[in-house]
This record gives sequence, structure tokens and C-alpha cells, in this order.
Amino acid sequence: MKDVFCIGELLIDFVAENQGNDLSKADVFTKKAGGAPANVACAIAKLGGNGKFVGSVGNDPFGEFLLAVLRQNKVDISHAQKTKTFTTLAFVSLSEDGERDFVFSRGADKELNYDPELKKSIKGNILHLGAATALLGGALEKAYARYFFDALTQGAFISFDPNFRGDLWKGEEDCFVKKCMPFIEKADLGKFSLEEAQLLSGKTNLEECCDFLHEVGTKIITITLGADGTLVSTANSKHTIPSIAVKPIDTTGAGDAFIGCLLYQIASLKDPNEVLEDTALLLQMVENANKAGAITTTGYGAIPSLPESDAIFSN
Repeated sequence: MKDVFCIGELLIDFVAENQGNDLSKADVFTKKAGGAPANVACAIAKLGGNGKFVGSVGNDPFGEFLLAVLRQNKVDISHAQKTKTFTTLAFVSLSEDGERDFVFSRGADKELNYDPELKKSIKGNILHLGAATALLGGALEKAYARYFFDALTQGAFISFDPNFRGDLWKGEEDCFVKKCMPFIEKADLGKFSLEEAQLLSGKTNLEECCDFLHEVGTKIITITLGADGTLVSTANSKHTIPSIAVKPIDTTGAGDAFIGCLLYQIASLKDPNEVLEDTALLLQMVENANKAGAITTTGYGAIPSLPESDAIFSN
């Protein structure tokens, strides 16, 4: 089983309770662990894989809470860092139709320092880059780029998820696209939402989105389409893999469960690059990953709802 190093943010989501999408009216919040790369590491670990989180939290009660959550979910946190800067916080309010109000207070996630000792550990393993806050500046962006370079020089399998958050890039979408391009150029696997694929490619048609992203360089493209399944595109073929029917309660983390399950399966191969050549194998893996994403939507909260191996591979 290969190691999967998940680089990026770990933060507190304060979710407003029962008042629609206007944060100014909220007075009750529920504290939850958040951060897409951390969710992916948890998804891998809960399935029995070697999920390793690389990121930074504050040396404060919130940071302790976040690391404890990862530890409880069997994520390797030996490469996590603590800083004097306060743990990053996000305040989120959702209406019934999914419209949200969002306030982001960035802190310790941006303080991740590059660790040269990780270079030899990354060799021959898998690096997953979640970009939600990693391209917003700070030491994290520099460390992120250096780990990416290490993965290229050490023969690691590279997975990239842009994790576009419109609230963080209002008016700066072109900058976001520009910063994503080097990762799209070299990624073995790219996981995109429909919105991300269209934003990054400048296209609206799905096939044209895929053709553009392949032309830039990504070898395997997955575009998650919610209840409509996942479009899987390689240089030679495109397939839409259906999802399973569920009654969703909370869609938070479904995409992270999907890519976590897919990476878990790739990490199980003797050589991760095998998935680049075997389309039938890839499509079966995506079918399993769709199931993981769907199951995650049937509970509240991303990490508590992530499935274990029996729920995906029992049949």
C-alpha cells in the first residue's frame, strides 16, 4: 500500500444553526473539523489506507481539536505543524436551497513551512494537492510548490483538486486560473467539479472542458456531477459513470470522499501508474468512488459520514 500525502488546509468550520443564509442573524454555531485535504486524508485512512496530512494549525484549543479528529480517524499527523498564529476559522450559514453566507478568517493554515525531509518519503508514493487555500499566499503557497516539485523529481503519482471557493476569489478568478495551470499541466489525476472544469478551461461543453485540460497536461480527468455521476476522461476515451441513488442530507465532503476513495484504490496498486494504462480498472475504481461520495451525503458532517471499507467493497 502506497502512502498518500495530502497537502493543504485544516480548519474549523463554524456552521450556523437554523436561521437561513444570513450570518448577521446567526447566534448559534456548531464547531466542525474542515479542510478538503484533511477530509481526503480521513477518507483514505477510514478505508484502511495510509492517509498522511501535511498542514498547519494553531497552537491553541482549536488546533488541538482538529489534530485529535484526524488522530481518531487514523490519519498520520506526524508531518502536521503547529504555529503561534491562530487556527484558521470559517463561518458558514446555509439556506435550505444551498445558498450560503461565508466569512473566512485565515490563520495558521498559511504558515506551513516546507520540510525537506519529506522529499525522500514522497518518492514513489502519491501526492494529493488540494488548493482551496494553498494558492492564497503565505508560506503554505511556497511549501506547496516545493512539494509539487519534489513529487515531479521523485516519481510520485500526482493528484490535483483545485477546490475552488468563490468566496475566497471574488474578482480574482483569473488569478486563480493562472495559479492552477502548472499543477494541471503535470497532474496524473485531476478531480474537478463542473464549475471548476468550466472556469479553468473557459469552456461550457463538458467534452471541450476535458479536451482543454488534457491539452494542458492532465492525464486522467474526473468531473464530479453530483447525482448524475462522474465523467471520466483519458486521452483515448470518455465515460460517464453513474452514481448510486441516495437521499442526501448534507453534501459537504462528498467530493473529498470521492477522491479519497479513488486514491485509496490507486495506492493499493503495486504501481500507481498502472491506472493510467488500464481504462477498465479506472472505471471500476470510479464506480466505487462514486459510491463513497454518495454514502457521505447521507449523514451530517463530512468526516463522521465518510464510509469504511465494508460499505464500498463488500459486494
